[in-house]
Amino acid sequence: MSVSTNEIGRDTEDALADGTGIGSGVDPHRLSARIKAFPFPFREDSYRYSTNVEPALHPVQTEAGSWGERIIDIDEGYLDEQSQREDVLKRDPTRMQLTDHMQPAVWDTITTLLPLMASTYPESMQFQREGRACTWRNELQGLEIQFIVGEDESLPMGPLRFIASQIQDDIVLLDQREGALWLDAGLVTFAADWSMGFDVGMRFLEVHGPVPRVHEEKIITRAHQFLLRLQPGEQYRRTNWTMTVDRRLDTSTETYPDWAQDRTLVITDPALPDRLHLRVEVQHLIKLPHSGALLFLVRTYLASLREIAAVPAWRERLGKVIEELPADMAEYKGIERYRNAAASWLKGSEG
Repeated sequence: MSVSTNEIGRDTEDALADGTGIGSGVDPHRLSARIKAFPFPFREDSYRYSTNVEPALHPVQTEAGSWGERIIDIDEGYLDEQSQREDVLKRDPTRMQLTDHMQPAVWDTITTLLPLMASTYPESMQFQREGRACTWRNELQGLEIQFIVGEDESLPMGPLRFIASQIQDDIVLLDQREGALWLDAGLVTFAADWSMGFDVGMRFLEVHGPVPRVHEEKIITRAHQFLLRLQPGEQYRRTNWTMTVDRRLDTSTETYPDWAQDRTLVITDPALPDRLHLRVEVQHLIKLPHSGALLFLVRTYLASLREIAAVPAWRERLGKVIEELPADMAEYKGIERYRNAAASWLKGSEG
């Protein structure tokens, strides 16, 4: 079953219909619903690492439309991305990591997200609970299932894989102990050049060890302290970005041989503006109410340079950002090889 525009992005579509949310020079008829709701991450012509954390559920107006009015965002890629996730897990089961002590956090995730999804998409999703007995209906998947909270065997595929099968986001769960956050569970199929299997069991500060500048500038330390102070039920978000060749969601370390050479080959490819994509993660941070674990939801969005160029303000800003980005940051993000070619195309393009 496909997802209709009546079920998703209604607030954005209403804003577009009355002429709001569209910047000057943008032809709304040239933009897909996906681009109208794309979380373009840059507010200035340069970029540096920052904690950039803000409360969730506050819509952000862009030159193309808006984003951010919901935590779980379901769009036209829903069924396709779920199919991709299943394919990745079949090839590589290590993308799901779960230690025994994090099982309550997984159930906490389920009982937090399913009611949220049902309230956000009541036309296609319903959740009922009586005590520990629950019924979940997802008409987009043609699914109706009954389960018992806390009984792993009541969900045929297991709790973590089940909840990951219902959302487009990757899932990371952090435990809090010894005055630190530990990455102790998750299901991550769409990683941007990192490995869930490698990072599981690490402290939050260790996971971010390779990121340039963030330790010297105390950015990660401040973020860590902020996360430790979160109270049950609090919800925040942040964005992160890089670039990807082709519409490839799975750019994990495990698949590096499959895509690494494309970062060089794309430079001279006439199809560069169609192959090279801005990759944006919207990361939601939720302090789970019962287990006390910290839930990271990581939703990945892709837009090609040609799609970006259809919004003149985006075209100009992205060109400036990637051209100005310091070399160490560009190398870490993996864009150093092709960023000059990308910036040149953006500066010379009129969409």
